[in-house]
Amino acid sequence: MIVTAHPIADGLLLRPFEDTDAPALIEAYRDETLRRFTRTPVSDAEQAARWLSTQYEGWATGTRYAFAVLEAGELAGNVVLKRGAPGGESAEVGYWTAAPARGRGVAPRAVEALTAWAFDTFADEGLLRIDLLHEGDNDASCRVAEKSGYAFVEIVPAFPPYPLDGHRHSRKRLDASERDRPE
Repeated sequence: MIVTAHPIADGLLLRPFEDTDAPALIEAYRDETLRRFTRTPVSDAEQAARWLSTQYEGWATGTRYAFAVLEAGELAGNVVLKRGAPGGESAEVGYWTAAPARGRGVAPRAVEALTAWAFDTFADEGLLRIDLLHEGDNDASCRVAEKSGYAFVEIVPAFPPYPLDGHRHSRKRLDASERDRPE
């Protein structure tokens, strides 16, 4: 499936990553908190090129749709839909927010936009559920999950490379009758 539409979020631009994002990636990854909760280091041009290559490969194979999240033209974060295989019933959302953009609702807006986009884009392929996983001690990610409509489902036991138990939050795609139901 060729994907051309992008998620839309209030006050943010979500677009596929580009080679020109490398310097901003390196700068974002200087943040100790970001490095703590991510597995792939990006501290120089070579590592940034490898990270970007992974994103491009994911788009080409239909298994990973990563978007640069820009606010006022600056890289404010990353949001990604990870699909184990195209056509599966479930996927995972991942994200990070650059340190200068934290506390302004960037992550919840980006996650919500990606979620709506994914359910719309991949409905015909059978996408029914999206999970948001994070380490159990990442309280900020719990708040993002809640603000984005992802309900807590379970504690996930620690599994390398993650040293701590994690949380799984999920959202299910609503059918038309559920979306149109008055509250």
